[in-house]
Amino acid sequence: MGKFVRIAEALAAGHAVPAKSGDIKVYTQSLEASDSTKLVMVKDLADHTKYLLAVGKGRLFDELQGIIEDGAKLCPLTHDNRLVLNRYFDYTKPRAFGTQFSTLGLGDRLGIASPGHIKAVKGKDVRPILAQQSIREVTLTGRDYKQVLDAACYAVFQEGYKDGFGADGDHLKKEEDIRMALDLGFTMLTLDCSDKIDHSIENLSAAGREAKYAGLRPDVRSHYETLYLGQTFRVAGISITFDRETLIKNVLVYGAAIDFMEHVYNTYIKNADSEVDFEISIDETAAPTGPESHFFVTKELYGRGVTIYSLAPRFCGEFQKGIDYIGDIEQFEKEMPIHAGIADDFGYKLSIHSGSDKFSVFPMIGKYTGGRFHVKTAGTNWLEAVRTAAKVKPSLYRRMHRYALEHFEEAAAYYHVTTDISKIVPLDQVSDADLADTYMNEDNARQLIHITYGILLQAKDERGGTLFKDELYRTLSEQEEAYEQSLISHIGKHIEWLGK
Repeated sequence: MGKFVRIAEALAAGHAVPAKSGDIKVYTQSLEASDSTKLVMVKDLADHTKYLLAVGKGRLFDELQGIIEDGAKLCPLTHDNRLVLNRYFDYTKPRAFGTQFSTLGLGDRLGIASPGHIKAVKGKDVRPILAQQSIREVTLTGRDYKQVLDAACYAVFQEGYKDGFGADGDHLKKEEDIRMALDLGFTMLTLDCSDKIDHSIENLSAAGREAKYAGLRPDVRSHYETLYLGQTFRVAGISITFDRETLIKNVLVYGAAIDFMEHVYNTYIKNADSEVDFEISIDETAAPTGPESHFFVTKELYGRGVTIYSLAPRFCGEFQKGIDYIGDIEQFEKEMPIHAGIADDFGYKLSIHSGSDKFSVFPMIGKYTGGRFHVKTAGTNWLEAVRTAAKVKPSLYRRMHRYALEHFEEAAAYYHVTTDISKIVPLDQVSDADLADTYMNEDNARQLIHITYGILLQAKDERGGTLFKDELYRTLSEQEEAYEQSLISHIGKHIEWLGK
């Protein structure tokens, strides 16, 4: 505790707390007080460990778990201590935002990007969803949902950020995962309906679809035919008509998914203890979501009393990981106002998945949604971490790059990417000084590193030690400000191009 004495004394006396004292960094913007307790976040630069340092007395001081010496308490950043912060400082708890705020999903796979994200969004007309991870992501990174939420809450405290943040249980499919996320306090749920969408219908003949449709219960067919068959709806400035073929196709493709959405809403969202932003994902399909399908899903949901916060359709073109939009931009601009208009007519936000780095279409998204959108990013924040490592520790980057190349095919099985690794410049042709720009600014190399994140973080040597993970974390801790600046610049560009 000796190295923290000077800071504790200043804190107790009400004097200005130094930003640095010996080997201790002080996050001065985190300074807080409750009754007779004062506390601040600090980092021991010798071992790169962060703590809460508390002085005083009272309930807050007593509830925090830590080591007491000379009247000060040094508290590790545990889950239990995070819950204590949540009880005393409301801004450290995630919240739901509803449909009137623009929101930016900022998936943080390493659990250390949120301070940079907060600095990027601070003062902007957008709110951050700081805790955003899928089950696949936490499995590949060796984390869990408690750790994801803990990291976001502690980052908010560290930065003294009081404008609000969200926590998204991203791409959840199983009810046990939905319950787990909501029980932990996640304030947004992205329901991944891909397992309930019948992709096989696209390959059936008209006669095959008729036969499959005839197998549905009579009351189900009657419901849809009464509401839609031969009907024309005016929405988003266009007319949508459901002839028999169009209706049958949409019922067969989306019917089970809509039933699942309704079940999840009524079981978990409608009567939740606190407000939850409920997002529907129907973007995991082979073909783009047509206006009639977007409208059909939405009208069914609202007709059944299901209110949603946002919906992610499958847009034309390709939204691949970590690179710009691929496709016909003119066609995208024709379709975007229709999808945005359907969302507006029903009152929810349009959501853009795999939204990282889609700079060529960001202005259109901002324009046609009227600046009311949800955009998800995740992998790009990992890439900025790797960019930072490439700049400051080129030997680490070179080893990661080689390992990623060796395991590319293994990772590619889980992603839809068009990466051509033959176009990636060989490592021996690139100087250390040029590593970051050569690889992190080139689409094929970006996707190589993007999709192998789990493999890189889980890689072990023959003794069971990590090949890259521990060294990467230590490097990013040593270069904390550099990583933050990289995120501020890159995420800031996203915000600017989206018109915020």
